[in-house]
Amino acid sequence: MTADEERAVSGDKQSDDSAIERSLRPQQLAEYIGQDRIKENVAILIEAAQQRGEPLDHVLFYGPPGLGKTTLAMILAKEMGVNIKTTAGPAIERAGDLAALLTNLRAGDILFIDEVHRLGRAVEEILYPAMEDFVLDLIIGKGPSARNVRLKLPRFTVIGATTRLAMMTSPLRDRFGIVYRLEFYDEERLSEIVRRSAVVMDVGIDEAGAQEIARRGRGTPRIANRLLRRVRDYAQVRADGTITPMVAQEALSLLEIDELGLDSIDRRVLEAIILKFDGGPVGLDTIAAAISEEADTIMDVYEPYLLQLGFLDRTSRGRIATRRAYEHLGLPAPRVDAPPPAQSTLFDLA
Repeated sequence: MTADEERAVSGDKQSDDSAIERSLRPQQLAEYIGQDRIKENVAILIEAAQQRGEPLDHVLFYGPPGLGKTTLAMILAKEMGVNIKTTAGPAIERAGDLAALLTNLRAGDILFIDEVHRLGRAVEEILYPAMEDFVLDLIIGKGPSARNVRLKLPRFTVIGATTRLAMMTSPLRDRFGIVYRLEFYDEERLSEIVRRSAVVMDVGIDEAGAQEIARRGRGTPRIANRLLRRVRDYAQVRADGTITPMVAQEALSLLEIDELGLDSIDRRVLEAIILKFDGGPVGLDTIAAAISEEADTIMDVYEPYLLQLGFLDRTSRGRIATRRAYEHLGLPAPRVDAPPPAQSTLFDLA
């Protein structure tokens, strides 16, 4: 288990999320909260396809983890009245694995590929003609006796989901006729999601309690729902089972999650920059050594939310803590006219 998988504020799916998410997942587009622009476009897409009696065009959803890409794929299948087969890029190791999936599809079915950016090149080569011409090209045999066999496939829809659009190859990305980016949720919509989830889970919660959880949800429904489960446990054991603002504050403080959703690791990153390196600029490798963490983990897991809050700046010389970071940690901000501190050359600036 990685460090990020242990964090309550991680957007990535954790081992105990799957069963709960299935029960909380909306079944119809009208029940889906947020992403209004995408919802409107998807509704038009569905109605147009149904009027023509055709399958949906291939759809690609991208954006940070936990925002509802898989849920939207499930809703599309439900609204279209077709079957959906789900898989993930790393699970399709060989071309034969993809061929087995494609040959089991019926007309109009949806093949949902999560982490589509992690498909192998050989697998992609099989997927291209399947998406464009609905044919499956297979090579039977080896050596001089090998021959190419082309199988016709029923018209189907591929829905891809990725958190790393830039890592997708251009030929694969171009074969998706519709591309949607999911955005982070504001506090109001996230609070609405928390209240809906509490009803499904049969948990008593007032509006202010839901807002308290949403405020710490980092704009991500998966995180908000995970925090709701932790607060529910606390309310059951330490309170009367009802989630109030005070109960939510006490439960989340126990988890070391502050009012902006920062946990102890986020604060360690900021404190290392501010207290050990005078606010920066400081190299990524230097920060990693200071807090005993991998540089890639800091850049991919911890930094994005700190950048989103405006607590960090990335410069050519390294990372700099902003005035907002000082204020949030309750530390005196540096003087504006103070000269930048000299940095150690033991580590490369990244």
